[in-house]
Amino acid sequence: MTALTALLATRLRRAAAPSSPSRAAPLDLAALVGPAGWSRLPAAVQRRFGCAHADTTYIGHMELGCSRIGGLYALATRLFGGPLTRIRASGVTTTVRVSDDGRGGVVWERGFHRSAMLGADPVRTVRSTKQLDRDGRLIERTDGGLSMALDVFEERGSLVFQSRGFSLVWGRLRVPVPTLLTPGTCRVVHTDLGHGFFRFTLSMVHPLWGETFHQSGVFADPCTDV
Repeated sequence: MTALTALLATRLRRAAAPSSPSRAAPLDLAALVGPAGWSRLPAAVQRRFGCAHADTTYIGHMELGCSRIGGLYALATRLFGGPLTRIRASGVTTTVRVSDDGRGGVVWERGFHRSAMLGADPVRTVRSTKQLDRDGRLIERTDGGLSMALDVFEERGSLVFQSRGFSLVWGRLRVPVPTLLTPGTCRVVHTDLGHGFFRFTLSMVHPLWGETFHQSGVFADPCTDV
């Protein structure tokens, strides 16, 4: 019995062990979207989401909103990297830093800069990484292990990311999160506005509670196409 217990403990440790730090396949959104859809995207969108994307910081202003139920989800997800914010405000100065994580993924770090009157913490930072899962599918995950499986596609000239489900991931251990326990389906739309500007829109809709989060803002691209 002692030997069996030791064997089971060893296998559990291996399952929860961190993944190898070796570089994974690079994130190629063009391949995931497909040639036809990718060709319909504006050149500026193709550049922003292409494989050779240089580290860039975008600056803009956002409208942030969440329902009362959404606020509870935001508090709960702080245990897993805090990808959601309870801020409800308009004209929030926002910075988005996009960088290579050195392992084939792309880090998106969003900073919401609030005025002193809105609270003691003037900046709320949300950080996540888009990368390919072991099965070659697109996921976005926080440093705390909350993972969102994503579909990515072109729709009326915009690039759309839409969630297919959530999981908690620690190393090789993956625990699916039931849909009713999530904030709902997440849909992110990137729309080019021309002249070096684009609109980012995020919504999360729960099957019972309706829209739990809504965010929208316009950002300036420092690498404006001529």
